Amino acid sequence: MGVLGCSTSAPPLVHFAPKTARIPLKTPESKEEYSESLRKLVQDNCPSLFTPFEPKWWLNNGHIQTTYSVFADISQVDSVWYRRQNLKLVDGGTLTEWRTARGLDFAPIDDAALSDDTPIVVILHGLTGGSYEPYIKSILTHAIKPVDKGGLGYRAVIPHSRGCGGVPITSTKFYSAGGTDDFRQALIYISNRYPRAKLLGLGFSLGSNIMTRYIAQEGEKCRLSSACVLANPWDLAANSDILSGTFIGRNVYNNALGTNLMNVAKQHYKALMADPSLPIAKALKPLMSVSQMTLTNFDKVFLSQVGGPPPQFPYATVNEYYDAMSSHECIGEIRIPYLAINSADDPVVQYVPMDGAGNGYAVMVLTSGGGHLGWFNDGTGKDRWTTKPVLEWLTLMGREVLAKSGSERGHKVVLGTDEFLRNEGGDEWLGCKECEGGGLINGNAGVEGLRKGL
Repeated sequence: MGVLGCSTSAPPLVHFAPKTARIPLKTPESKEEYSESLRKLVQDNCPSLFTPFEPKWWLNNGHIQTTYSVFADISQVDSVWYRRQNLKLVDGGTLTEWRTARGLDFAPIDDAALSDDTPIVVILHGLTGGSYEPYIKSILTHAIKPVDKGGLGYRAVIPHSRGCGGVPITSTKFYSAGGTDDFRQALIYISNRYPRAKLLGLGFSLGSNIMTRYIAQEGEKCRLSSACVLANPWDLAANSDILSGTFIGRNVYNNALGTNLMNVAKQHYKALMADPSLPIAKALKPLMSVSQMTLTNFDKVFLSQVGGPPPQFPYATVNEYYDAMSSHECIGEIRIPYLAINSADDPVVQYVPMDGAGNGYAVMVLTSGGGHLGWFNDGTGKDRWTTKPVLEWLTLMGREVLAKSGSERGHKVVLGTDEFLRNEGGDEWLGCKECEGGGLINGNAGVEGLRKGL
């Protein structure tokens, strides 16, 4: 990105491996198995992916795109309501220690007409975000709209990170930049609730990083049958160094991201300090005394010390933490169709592994502009370049590709004597069950709408 972060109208760079994976397809008229290369499937079914990003002249800048996505009043655009289901998760080494709630927001709220094998888009939000985010709704509203009204007719669900989206922290545990256990437990619940449905992953920013790590870790047992990730930060150490190396990066973006995290920590201070003898409480006190809060400082003082389970934590340096939480080295382990979209003028994410590690399942895309989670074509907030190609990808993966459901792909889910759902033979400290709370959630009034509900 240049000094002004100016975009051009050049077509996106779209990278395929020299030999892409062959993807099985549905063949209703034939009993013979049929497959096609991922390259041809994308070229034939996702034409919007190859079109230039051409915004209005006053949005032709990565900084403006990023700023507009944060400050523009577009919360009422792409209106959606959710039905929240709270889950209780098992934390710690025994089943009686530290239990926490996690909110899953489902849409549409009236899905009685949808069959139990309707594809489900599973969405992970960005840093400190939630289901109210306009970047989520710009795709979700079209995905859940009935087919006869021009939509895909899918279900969607957004699992929230701890403390985000109006979900209270009820244990002495925070979330980390690359921890996958909470997402893994959410998928256990979703696949058990809808055992015949394919699960299509969709990640944004930090959620993309977490989703990519989960996919790589699970390999053939990944409950997602495909994934699309936008604005993945990939290499957290490299992008942190680049961000800190510019005046705007240090004084605007780094500060803003750190302040957002600090607000979450302050909001849940009481819960996190429930036991002053725990490492998280000991790390929280010096965090509150940091004079200039940046993302780097927050991660250095707090998350690198307590952002996940032992024995990995604490890390000696923040870069050790970043290296452990990054996803750029995970691409080679992905075994499902995987589409990654980044912007060349993203001021937050400058390192993008465009070679895709030579993985035949990965399609790597770099647009000339769009900023960080912007991609606005105009100032209405309704027209983003990313909407069409992502919907085309979801249509391909949900309707045309032959794939197993989330319950068939993953480990068998079993119900324990404590009424927690778990992977059969899995770790005892990973499990979930429904708990009180939830109900109808207003996704059009920012985080306050999620806190207040109906």
